[in-house]
Amino acid sequence: MTCVSEKISVQQLPAVPFYCPVPSARHPSVDVLNDLTVRWMLKQRLDTDERQLKRLAICDFGGLTASTMPYGQLEPLTLMAKFHAVLFSLDDGVCDESGATADLLAQETSRIMRAVEAPAAGSAGDSPHAAALRGLRLELERFASPGQLHRMTDAMRVYTSGLVWEASWRRNPRLPSLDDYITLWMRAIGMAPSTAMIEIVGGFSVADEDMQDPRVRALTEITWTLVSWDNDLYSRNKELMRADDNLNLIDVICQEQDCDPHHALVRAVAMRDRVMVLFDRLAGQVLKEADDGLRRYVEGLGQFVRGHLDWASSCPRYAVPSGPKATPGGWWKQQPADDSAEPLPIPTIAWWWDQLDAG
Repeated sequence: MTCVSEKISVQQLPAVPFYCPVPSARHPSVDVLNDLTVRWMLKQRLDTDERQLKRLAICDFGGLTASTMPYGQLEPLTLMAKFHAVLFSLDDGVCDESGATADLLAQETSRIMRAVEAPAAGSAGDSPHAAALRGLRLELERFASPGQLHRMTDAMRVYTSGLVWEASWRRNPRLPSLDDYITLWMRAIGMAPSTAMIEIVGGFSVADEDMQDPRVRALTEITWTLVSWDNDLYSRNKELMRADDNLNLIDVICQEQDCDPHHALVRAVAMRDRVMVLFDRLAGQVLKEADDGLRRYVEGLGQFVRGHLDWASSCPRYAVPSGPKATPGGWWKQQPADDSAEPLPIPTIAWWWDQLDAG
């Protein structure tokens, strides 16, 4: 009989290089940032499992924040790193590895949203995650305008609704359609609050009309999607080993297109690269006419995509002892697998390509 670990090992895929034309950057306060965040996180007691706490402590939240947001002052950067720590803990300890039902997660995320909406109200029923986010939301008022706080609150609604949707699929013997999965995962990955923090951490403002521009909305969603797909590409082996979790872009493609994981990996990389090329073209188009605030926001989106990959390339969180390893220098590639300007045949995101100027 083949044991579970052997079956999982057979399903593991080789590491793939990433295409990302955005230059690398890192905030110089990375070590201080990580130390402050880890010490704060351990005081919050977000998890009672000591093994999980140790895993979180080596996630390098400082490296993630310093690479995705290499600008701004230390205080708002530390606030961002603390947000990352809470969301990672929530993802691991409540969503992915605890077997939480959609019902239970709806209750927890509703309490979290109330803490974010009305942080000064207080609640005796706060979970550790809700209490931590309540405190961070109050601290956020020192750095954010009322409009930015409103955007952050809306972004948290996007994120928490995605968590409940994700939990409903974890109880389903099948996987969602590719169209549904892409929408689900761009929400549940937690990128909405992260991109809402770009202007707060950077100390600038973006006009409401610019944020509502369909091109800027598309760039924001593309950023969420690239980060979510990149996470799927490098974390799948870890998720299989730790949680036997196949709610992943590659496995959804296997179901949708009736192919094996190796062929699905090739297709996923081509999809991902076509979206990266779209981001580069559309960002260049928007930047030609952007004011300073919008320019910094669009550049911040690109830096998040690049910084996330820089962080993931060395983060021990995703190391699988028995899994395939990238060859030295093999994390990056110079050319995309697919540079077509044609929309991907996926209804939920095809509208992104409509924002490109003709010609």
